[in-house]
Amino acid sequence: MPVVVIAGGRGLIGQKLTSHLTARNYEVIVLTRDKSSFPQTQGVTYSTWDVYQGIFDPGVFRAADAIVHLAGAGVIDQKWTEAYKQEIVNSRTKASRLLVRAYTESGSRAGVLVAATAIGWYGPDPSPLHRKEGFIETDPAADGFLAATCLDWENSLAIPREVPLRMVKLRTGIVLSADGGAYEKFKSPLKMGIAAIMGSGRQMVSWIHMEDLCRMFVESIENSQISGVYNAVAPVPVSNRKLILEMAEKVRHKFFIPVHVPGFILKLILGQRSIEVLKSATVSSRKIRESGFTFLYPSIESALAALEQRS
Repeated sequence: MPVVVIAGGRGLIGQKLTSHLTARNYEVIVLTRDKSSFPQTQGVTYSTWDVYQGIFDPGVFRAADAIVHLAGAGVIDQKWTEAYKQEIVNSRTKASRLLVRAYTESGSRAGVLVAATAIGWYGPDPSPLHRKEGFIETDPAADGFLAATCLDWENSLAIPREVPLRMVKLRTGIVLSADGGAYEKFKSPLKMGIAAIMGSGRQMVSWIHMEDLCRMFVESIENSQISGVYNAVAPVPVSNRKLILEMAEKVRHKFFIPVHVPGFILKLILGQRSIEVLKSATVSSRKIRESGFTFLYPSIESALAALEQRS
């Protein structure tokens, strides 16, 4: 039974990915600071590690066939104080460096490390777009906090050329899941019949359904031809307005009121985080599709229908 070690396995993506992997007869070892907090379940065990103290179990990495990096403090979860911004960066880069160190020092046999990074790498859409499909993987990192974070994040995964470890970096878009995260935040005002459109609503949202993201991680583990950086986004980005109104139609049918939340209100509520909420980012999925990966939910209509069926 192949073994996958996951850093960040208790998060929203990590838990769903663990279910995908165990369903495919993988054994999953989740890295955590306190393994005693979690019961052992079929196909899933826990191992202690600590990114700030540099603690890990070499035996776990020697047993691994693949390593997945999902660790990192939530980007939108808290106000961006200087201390929390440093935590966003450190929680990712220190985890990356410890994973690389654990791999090399343990004599791991793992053939691949798959890391989630983010489309925060890219800046706002230029006007007009440089290309109709939007940003591609060879575009340079933009300016700004999130782009700098993504640059540090990806650089922290550097390994010597002679090390026989295939590295895959998935720059992940807005993940839509029925189990929480961004989708539930977008959906929350609809409980009061309000379809809350952010700012002008014209900003493009590059998104991906959770099922497709987990399948992309599995494909990255299993397909040895996948290597390097890929955008983990659905083929058809949508405007914030379209996303919210499509969601309102699915949830409330005709019983909702569209309301634009002005940008200055979002800035008052979210502070610097509003930059990302209001930013238009059209990101291309062409490279991952050309690798042979197919999306179960390529359109926002198909994704929302599936999400509401789960709700």
